[in-house]
Amino acid sequence: MSVDADTVRRIAHLARIGVKDSEIAHLQGELNAMLKFVEQLEEVDVDGVEPMTSVTPMAMKMRADVVNDGDIADDIIRNAPETQDHFFLVPKVVE
Repeated sequence: MSVDADTVRRIAHLARIGVKDSEIAHLQGELNAMLKFVEQLEEVDVDGVEPMTSVTPMAMKMRADVVNDGDIADDIIRNAPETQDHFFLVPKVVE
């Protein structure tokens, strides 16, 4: 697979990147080199190889999934201009 000049312009447009006409040829070469590398990777035999998330096996560090208020609710409420029953008071918007 290779990329032509029109495809480079389309990719630049979709990515919202301003590309001058003088840069098209260089970007075309760069994109074609990337695609060639991906094609080389497709030739590697990976049958029997399990997918992995890291090169070294490790378990994810997890914390208990507990609902809390962050222990700073009082500090946050203290910053509000008006409160009632530990909630923010806001002006009525819809009448």
